[in-house]
Amino acid sequence: MSLDAADGTESADRLGWAWPDLPPGELGAPSPMFAVRHAEAPLAPLTLPSGDRIRAIARYEDIRTVMAHSATSRNLRYEGAPRVTKGLSIEDDPASMLNMDSPEHTRLRRILSGTFTPRQIEGWRPRVREIAGELVDTVAAASGPVDLVEAFAFPLPSLVICELMGVPAADQSRFRHWTELFLSTGDASAEDRVSAALDFAGYAAELIATHRERPGDDLIDVLVQARDDDDRLTEDELVALVFGLILAGHETTASQITRGALRLLSHPERWAALVDDPGLTPAVVEEILRYDGPGGYGMLRRMTERVELSGGVVEAGEAVFLLLPAGNMDPDVFPEPESFEVTRFDGTGDRAHGPHLSFGHGPHYCLGANLARMELQVAFETLATRLPSLHLAAPATTVPWIGEALIHRPVSVPVSV
Repeated sequence: MSLDAADGTESADRLGWAWPDLPPGELGAPSPMFAVRHAEAPLAPLTLPSGDRIRAIARYEDIRTVMAHSATSRNLRYEGAPRVTKGLSIEDDPASMLNMDSPEHTRLRRILSGTFTPRQIEGWRPRVREIAGELVDTVAAASGPVDLVEAFAFPLPSLVICELMGVPAADQSRFRHWTELFLSTGDASAEDRVSAALDFAGYAAELIATHRERPGDDLIDVLVQARDDDDRLTEDELVALVFGLILAGHETTASQITRGALRLLSHPERWAALVDDPGLTPAVVEEILRYDGPGGYGMLRRMTERVELSGGVVEAGEAVFLLLPAGNMDPDVFPEPESFEVTRFDGTGDRAHGPHLSFGHGPHYCLGANLARMELQVAFETLATRLPSLHLAAPATTVPWIGEALIHRPVSVPVSV
């Protein structure tokens, strides 16, 4: 099989899929094309949702090498630079921590690091369990099928990030709407995406102003203090941080819960294994993270010097795309990677050949990884212990998926108890 023979472009176009070269597998499973890229094309061109063509790195070790390399840059603000989406892109914002290299990136990351330590996150676990329990009560009390996305998967991380940051819970629908537009890849939504980003940034600025007027002890207050008292942030950086934390703090985790739940419930034996032994929850979460990833396909990087990889050479000045989910499906690291195995991990993400790549690697390793892991663990532990008879209320094959978006997930997951 070759990329030309099986790129799945026609199928992907018919589905409205954002990534024409990487059509999904059954029930949104990882693309079968990852295996082809590992074996035959580890550094081959890839068509991005924007239409730009760029070489993509598919092998696990090559991805880790680039992410940790001192010659790797996130600065893609130059003429002719590739973009994942048309129109406004996250790569365009110089104030975003995602687009910074050291020492600026280190400066901003240090401000936030104390908030997301394992100890700090564990202190939040009891409260997250309370929120999850309250949401499950609503599901359990329903007289008919319930959409798990609306009843549980989205409210849980949204309410948590609201409490952590000091954001009004009543605003969930607003920032969720902006997020969905901003992450859309459809041609017709380019203007809407720009408008959503501007509205979201304006909302972040309003939150900052409110916390300046009425200070408290939430995360936004910590960031405001870093800006106003210590001068460790510019105003643009402050707005970008609040924007980014709200967006990443709810959407990626909600999508992970959604895809993970569908993955388990579509194979009752997997769900039964978790119900029978809730102690499997950490391992199940790690396999969900590996198999279903955070929902996106990866990220752009630019090399400032020539780098040799197992799959080929990346020249100085060249931009490449890191296919994180392809790395998670590398057979040299994960035996039988196409198989979803609830006991694959030991529960911490560590195994003989190394951790999955869903939280990245190197200087830009996901700052919220500890929070996301804890929320996912609480989510699936609560569902398994409180709703052991949970099952799909419709065939898994009828579940609709969002295709034209950077984060792909089921639109809804109907369940009954």
